[in-house]
Amino acid sequence: MGCTPMKKPIIALLTDFGLGDTYVASMKGVILGICPHACLVDVCHLVPPQDVGSGAFLLASVWRDFPVGTIHLAVVDPGVGTERPGLVLGADGYLFVGPDNGLFSWIWREAKVREAYRLERSDLWRTPVSRTFHGRDIFAPAAAHLSRGMPAAAFGPPCAPHLAAWTDPVEMEHEIIGQIIHIDHFGNAVSNIPSKVLDRLAPRSQLSVRVAGLTLFPIMDTYAHGEPGCPIALIGSSNRLEIAVNRGHAAGSHGLRQGDPIRVVAG
Repeated sequence: MGCTPMKKPIIALLTDFGLGDTYVASMKGVILGICPHACLVDVCHLVPPQDVGSGAFLLASVWRDFPVGTIHLAVVDPGVGTERPGLVLGADGYLFVGPDNGLFSWIWREAKVREAYRLERSDLWRTPVSRTFHGRDIFAPAAAHLSRGMPAAAFGPPCAPHLAAWTDPVEMEHEIIGQIIHIDHFGNAVSNIPSKVLDRLAPRSQLSVRVAGLTLFPIMDTYAHGEPGCPIALIGSSNRLEIAVNRGHAAGSHGLRQGDPIRVVAG
């Protein structure tokens, strides 16, 4: 798979590097040294440190909002410097670069047309390669060369990417068991249960949601349908079940945390 290079290629960056250091700027500098006309877009650099799950969710919630042909450079990499490989992935006309640690799990599972390759072209890396900063020395050069038209298959042998188990809820006859995977800026607790899984269980009017001692019924259509200050369950913009408080902070007021189990029960 490849995509026709854009006249002004887009490279979208998502990391856990924060805003108080020069790590993101270093990656951008390396990219611009290889492809000076690249359009660099900051998706998010405030992924919780080393939180691959949150990074994977944020990436999955935004990648299709960009034009086809966009290159997503994602670096949330607690295993940097170890034997974990790097990856170039093609999915439905988009390209992705980053560590093969589960960060691209949802992308791989959601895409209809997909392929993945190991990053093994050391002649394309920035030298010397830091054992602690592959974002700058390996992944940024790869994204830049992709933006100049190099095909994904040129970076290394094909592979099957690592897929994380936390992407999938457990479906049973009368219930679904998932977990909270992300707490957003508003305190909404987003789960790994997509709407299509709910729809396989029963009509939403027959479903109740149970999490952290709360039982929420029915599943609402929007935040404003809940009473101010009261917790509700709804399908958010990521098309996944989430817990919210109308004009409040669900995670703070109800102690919701990433990894908490969440059950949806029919009847």
